[in-house]
Amino acid sequence: MNVLLCEADVPYEKLHEMEEVNPEFDSCDAAIIIGANDVVNPAARDAEGTPIYGMPVLNVDHAKHIIICNYDLKPGYAGVDNPLYSRKEGVSMLLGDASQTLAQLLADLSAPKKSAAAAPVVEEEGPAEILREAKKVIIVPGYGMALAQAQHLVKQLSDKLEANGTQVLYAIHPVAGRMPGHMNVLLCEADVPYEKLHEMEEVNPEFDSCDAAIIIGANDVVNPAARDAEGTPIYGMPVLNVDHAKHIIICNYDLKPGYAGVDNPLYSRKEGVSLLLGDAAETLSQLLQSI
Repeated sequence: MNVLLCEADVPYEKLHEMEEVNPEFDSCDAAIIIGANDVVNPAARDAEGTPIYGMPVLNVDHAKHIIICNYDLKPGYAGVDNPLYSRKEGVSMLLGDASQTLAQLLADLSAPKKSAAAAPVVEEEGPAEILREAKKVIIVPGYGMALAQAQHLVKQLSDKLEANGTQVLYAIHPVAGRMPGHMNVLLCEADVPYEKLHEMEEVNPEFDSCDAAIIIGANDVVNPAARDAEGTPIYGMPVLNVDHAKHIIICNYDLKPGYAGVDNPLYSRKEGVSLLLGDAAETLSQLLQSI
């Protein structure tokens, strides 16, 4: 790093070794990470049994805000998931080629500031606000719902939305879960009326007019890569068109690829996607409380 930065005429006195700079993160307003992973991974402190456990790392997670300019959300060389990627507050993800994301960041910084009167700040709506205003919602259950035994919470969410006047549909992919009809059985256990369960061919046209699609533990069956990622195991497989919805709320345990091992581009989409990561039973409970 020293060689590359000196090539860019960064003064040597501005380059600080880890032991010297680590205390500074506690008082800094923003840490900008450019293509680093393992060396800033807080898991090194508590993820026992992993290759990086006990390795000294830069304390970027102590900064007030973290801006991550990384190509994607994959783990680093050591293969250990970085919890910063799923942190809900205090982290901005700028995914893609670093030269492009940095160029965009520079352009944004160079743009003239607008007065509050001329351009009032409009905060992006969170998933609870989106669902409160939604007229039509499609729920997509997957194997993660089965693992979390979250079908009863899904039914509670559906009931709450319908009480607010929202039309709720369930989209059932034929291979969702671990056996044919897996999702149907679980939802029927939760007293979801059978007529609300719609097969893929029937429900796919509905995504174009729905305000929000809620994904509960599904990945491969909603992965748009099936349409264009030639050579992958899911290429050509019919999937649910969740990416056609106005907004997508993803209640998945983490950002790892599904069973087929194909990255899901929805996880790195910057607009129109809300990621609620963790056990589906917990994230659904929080969503219900928020609504």
